Amino acid sequence: MEKQTAGRDNLGEFAPQFAALNDDVLFGEVWARESQMSPHDRSLITVASLMTQGVPQLEAHLNIAKKNGVTKEEIVELITHLAFYTGWPKAWSAFNLAKEIYQD
Repeated sequence: MEKQTAGRDNLGEFAPQFAALNDDVLFGEVWARESQMSPHDRSLITVASLMTQGVPQLEAHLNIAKKNGVTKEEIVELITHLAFYTGWPKAWSAFNLAKEIYQD
């Protein structure tokens, strides 16, 4: 797992404690527990959760999912499945992001 610096890069001066928790605890400890759950599976779960919430962080985590080996087919299936539980508009938004990220 590559070292995460998004917290410090974006909020380090404004909210240093939050930035440290994001980079060191969430990504540095929780995401790093690969013997308990693979980054691939963590990405699927995280993308599903963020899609249901309709939050902007979905785009960043779709990129992370791709890096963690989540395939286009898996993302398409995840979004299609969740469309019925979370709402059609959220699925459309997620598909538009995924289409850009998985275009290659």
